[in-house]
Amino acid sequence: MMGKRLPEEWTMAAKTIKVEIKRQSGPDGKAVVEKFEIPYRPNMNITSLLGEIACDPVTSDGKNTTPITYDSNCLEEICGSCAMLINGKARMACSALVDKLEQPIRLAPLSKFPVVRDLAVDRSVLFQNLKAVQAWVPIDGTYDLGSGPKQFPQLQEELYPLSNCISCTICMEVCPQFNDSTNFVGAATIAQVKLFNANPTGKVLKEERLRALAGDGGVQECGFAQNCVEACPKQLPLTEAISDVSRDVMVQQVKDFFVR
Repeated sequence: MMGKRLPEEWTMAAKTIKVEIKRQSGPDGKAVVEKFEIPYRPNMNITSLLGEIACDPVTSDGKNTTPITYDSNCLEEICGSCAMLINGKARMACSALVDKLEQPIRLAPLSKFPVVRDLAVDRSVLFQNLKAVQAWVPIDGTYDLGSGPKQFPQLQEELYPLSNCISCTICMEVCPQFNDSTNFVGAATIAQVKLFNANPTGKVLKEERLRALAGDGGVQECGFAQNCVEACPKQLPLTEAISDVSRDVMVQQVKDFFVR
């Protein structure tokens, strides 16, 4: 019998996936690391791995525990909610394949946002920033405003990549300038300013958006490290957007200086 190959299904059944997860019971809870061993299945992503743990939440040393708390929704890299640190790198859990990750797989929450529980964090700062720059097209009203200005296909094609932002905040996580000291709004917010300022209807708020980015935490805080464009899961042209908006902010400041 020596040298005889085992059936492939036996080999797979014996194989396990080792996972180490940084957990925290709440915002003020103490962080601990729990280790798990999950039966291997091919083509698993991190989201399905966490689902396997939820089915049988027992650590590798036999201790009963609770399912892992994490954010998830679309499971196809569209909603942006499942961003976390995977082996120390900010990534989307739904598109991170277990077969391509070094073991033990280390999972932790994003480090620059308040922890809600386990791998779930509070990313409301992004939406506060988007509100501050009025990142929307102002068409609401109680009466008919008539037809808006035309948007040519060339402009649509130019702006389409920026509309793919999924608000995952990975660009903010990897940015060395995004911290409590600078209050930097981050690349995602600046990119949305470019998107809406170029919109034929949205540009009615162009000056207000640029003035918002000229203040504390605005575009001048960017150190142009370019980590954001490297890490963006949707490959948005973030550094190009930051450069364009920086120019527009400076022009607006000059205009405001002479108008005073």
